Amino acid sequence: MTNHDTRTPLKALVWVQHLLGIGHVRRAALITRALSAAGLDVTVASGGFPVAGVDYGAARVVQLPPARSADKSFKRLVGEGGLPLDDAWRERRRAALLDLAGAVDPDILLLETYPFGRRQFRFELLPLLERPRRPRIVAASVRDILVAKDDPAREVEMAEVARRHLDLVLIHGDPGVVPFDATFPQAHRIADLIRYTGYVAPARAPDRPAAKPGDDGTGEVIVSVGGGAVGLPLLRTALAARPLTSLASSPWRLLAGPDIGQAEFEALRDDAPAGVTVERARPDFPDLLSRCILSISQAGYNTLMDLMQARCRAVVVPFAAGNETEQTDRARLFERRGLLHVVPEDGLTPECLAEAVGRALAAPPPAGFAPACFTPDVGGAAATARLLVEAAS
Repeated sequence: MTNHDTRTPLKALVWVQHLLGIGHVRRAALITRALSAAGLDVTVASGGFPVAGVDYGAARVVQLPPARSADKSFKRLVGEGGLPLDDAWRERRRAALLDLAGAVDPDILLLETYPFGRRQFRFELLPLLERPRRPRIVAASVRDILVAKDDPAREVEMAEVARRHLDLVLIHGDPGVVPFDATFPQAHRIADLIRYTGYVAPARAPDRPAAKPGDDGTGEVIVSVGGGAVGLPLLRTALAARPLTSLASSPWRLLAGPDIGQAEFEALRDDAPAGVTVERARPDFPDLLSRCILSISQAGYNTLMDLMQARCRAVVVPFAAGNETEQTDRARLFERRGLLHVVPEDGLTPECLAEAVGRALAAPPPAGFAPACFTPDVGGAAATARLLVEAAS
């Protein structure tokens, strides 16, 4: 491989597809900004519906015909207007992606999750990987924990596709916490491709002043659900659990994600008693966590990274519908380290949630024994950019 002419920026094409929550998009945006900061000319091929407030920095974002999951089972995908995807839609989408790749002619191609997930999109990704003009480096961007597969043949297929098409498999985690082979038994077949980047999370910013007095999360219980597409039951359960806890007289702040409909949001706000604030998710969420008395949330990758940096007491309810195991597996690992307390989604009741709140308040706060507990490496975005640039140069 010849050395890259440093006078010409490397070109990167990042493919990202979210189906339900927005965690994949947030992580891809952090990586994209790191690639731009490293001097790359970055284009993002975005396959999900647009998400307000996601910052891709200097990258050019090209919207493909969007798709999302019709429900939390992930078994049925729909496009605009809730229409099911058909062969004509797939052909339009494949053509749009291949045309974009031809126009960008990337030195680096980075695929979010695939081939370790997003199998529904192999109709466009395999043709992308098989283009005659191959990028210098083709890599997958993968969370530390995969969703368990019922069919072992699927895992064999993942390894075969990775072996055939990829140069790097970038695992956004720490092998000291969970090695990739713990949730991907075929990891030994691609061991030479695997690089651990550390966790991808925004750098902890200095505390910023609140928009107005009393609005900074100090002494509050913060209840959050990320993007919020499946978070409404947790918000409602938290409202019902509040009077059952020792924090019934404390202020509670419920953050509804952007995917919760306006009618549901207004009904939740109308039902909230005095002392409870209901508002949309806020960009200063990490700051709120750093000053709260307790966090109650789902257990997505990004939320757990925010909790680890805030070092606040936390109760999490991992998303577990549709055979999803990833959030539960990671949350249990962190629970064993004394960092948070887990309530299973299928056992979510006001009483169980209130009991978990009591356990969290009785336990030492994570910040109280920081030297002995897990402090995650959250520089994964910059490490991803460095590994890709080194490989492509």
